[in-house]
Amino acid sequence: MRPHTDTHRAKLGTKNIAISDEAYQRLKALKKPGESFTKVIERMTRSKGVLNLSGILTKAEASRVGEVVKETRRESSRRLRRTSERLV
Repeated sequence: MRPHTDTHRAKLGTKNIAISDEAYQRLKALKKPGESFTKVIERMTRSKGVLNLSGILTKAEASRVGEVVKETRRESSRRLRRTSERLV
C-alpha cells in the first residue's frame, strides 16, 4: 500500500501527511470541485453538532438509537414525577 501525501502551504508553513490508499480515496470522494484536500479536512472537522452524524448510522441503527432515546426520556420523566411527588 503506497501512502498518499498532500502538502499544505499556509502562513504557518508546510505540513506533509501520509495516509493509506483507502483514506486517500475516501478523502478524494469528499472533495468538491476546485476544493483542496486542506479545505476538505477543515470542512469535515469543523463542529456542526448533530449534523456531523448524518449518514453514519444505518436506518436500523438510527431506529434503535431513537428507541433508546425515547425510553431514556420516559424513564427520566418517571423519576422526575416520583421525586416531585415525594416533595409535595
